[in-house]
Amino acid sequence: MQRRLPYFFLLILYLLTLSAGYGQKVREKSGTAKQVLVSPDVQFGPLFEAVQMNSVFPDSKTFADCTPKFPPATILDNYNQARQRADFNLEAFVMQHFTMPVKPASGYTSKAGQSMQQHIADLWPVLTRPATPSAKPGQQSGSLIPLPNSYVVPGGRFSEIYYWDSYFTMLGLKASGKADLIQNMVNNFAYLIRTFGFIPNGNRTYFLGRSQPPFFSLMVNLLSEVQGRRMLLRYLPELQKEYNFWMDGKTQLTNPNTAYRRVVRLDEGIFLNRYYDDNPTPRPESYKEDVLLGKKVKDPQMLYRHIRAGAESGWDFSSRWFSDGKRLRTIHTTDFIPVDLNSLLVNLELTLSECYRLKGDSRQAETYRKLALQRRRAIHRYCWDAKNQFFFDYDFMARKPSRIYSLAAVYPLFVKIASMEQATAVADKLRKSFLKPGGLTTTLASTGEQWDAPNGWAPLQWLSIQGLRYYRQNTLADQIKMNWVSENLRVYKASGKMVEKYDVVHTAAAKGGEYPNQDGFGWTNGVLAVLLSEQ
Repeated sequence: MQRRLPYFFLLILYLLTLSAGYGQKVREKSGTAKQVLVSPDVQFGPLFEAVQMNSVFPDSKTFADCTPKFPPATILDNYNQARQRADFNLEAFVMQHFTMPVKPASGYTSKAGQSMQQHIADLWPVLTRPATPSAKPGQQSGSLIPLPNSYVVPGGRFSEIYYWDSYFTMLGLKASGKADLIQNMVNNFAYLIRTFGFIPNGNRTYFLGRSQPPFFSLMVNLLSEVQGRRMLLRYLPELQKEYNFWMDGKTQLTNPNTAYRRVVRLDEGIFLNRYYDDNPTPRPESYKEDVLLGKKVKDPQMLYRHIRAGAESGWDFSSRWFSDGKRLRTIHTTDFIPVDLNSLLVNLELTLSECYRLKGDSRQAETYRKLALQRRRAIHRYCWDAKNQFFFDYDFMARKPSRIYSLAAVYPLFVKIASMEQATAVADKLRKSFLKPGGLTTTLASTGEQWDAPNGWAPLQWLSIQGLRYYRQNTLADQIKMNWVSENLRVYKASGKMVEKYDVVHTAAAKGGEYPNQDGFGWTNGVLAVLLSEQ
């Protein structure tokens, strides 16, 4: 029997979620409200819960991405009446009232005898989406947030833009000579920052509680390689706003080992950052999975917060975040100072310093240079383990480093803040423990989660290869590249597809996580395109 919630309760829930930031207002420059964006779980309340908990669709993301054919109030009224009937069919009701999402690139295969390079070139238009104008009053747009310029989606079940994915996609676009599309995507992210004050996980209303690893400064720097360094000034306001987002609450923290949103204060007035999400609720795109897991713990809301923070990290999910190193139910993401996040924020601080230097503001340039130096020293202090000679995340609640070996350790090399001795030690560990026939495995633990062994991911291969090159570890970098490209080629020859992740240990189909391996695939294509362009 389906659980029914009184409509006055739904109204209260709606207002509470709006006040908590789950509903977001898009504002014109004049400051007047243009449109209220509400996540579909809030918008459709009991209907959303019924669809997800009864598994109307195998993938929870499907209904979260559906577009309503009628105003939400009309759909809810129809649902309240229809479900009273003995012959009520929930799936039929959904199909009558919603339009199903389109899955880009799923089922797309290469032409016989086509090279990987040509396949990737052919996929760019398949994965490219046109600018999406804002919905007109009364028009139903679903959970998709409109963007003013064309953009590239990953593929498979992912029919929207994703923040950190896009940097690696842009690498391939640059190698493919598509600078205009890179410009469009950077402008889209700048638009999102101006609109929301940050870049959401993706352009869906249900992502408005979190961001993803802050690669915007790297995107802008990539674009500057085509247009020249002074173009950095064009995006200074957005770079500053993104930094303000990550540092929000810093002035409120007066005691050590305290945190507010994404900022953590440690000893001696040191500030570092963590992953977070503003909403302690089940993820709409994985609603049933989160609800069922929440029943296994004492504090479901805390679990949901940690799960969402894990999604902000991009590593959803990994033993990196588990207190027992094995089970998702022990996740405690917000307790960690992640080495990757803080390395990326060093890059953002350095980019801001350069922007202010180009602007002629030497005081601000020096301020951000010093902030970057302070953060670098703090990463060395809290994330470098001298005994194990490796970078780890730091558990600030337990006041000790994590002991989970992961490829997050390559980020200090990638942003060039490791010492030569540290880089040499990290390279030695990668060579001895992470290097596999298909590339680098993500962690050394096999948990069944997709961001653990035996899986390898394109972005981490690129970050590792480049980071090693910066420290003259070219032999290892070349070996990783060869193994990864060979595995991509093996899968492509067998299936005609580029996929989201690879089993680099067994060179078999990758498994693990909440959904099947996806084909497309944006960042795999991007990294492979740039690696092949080097040959």
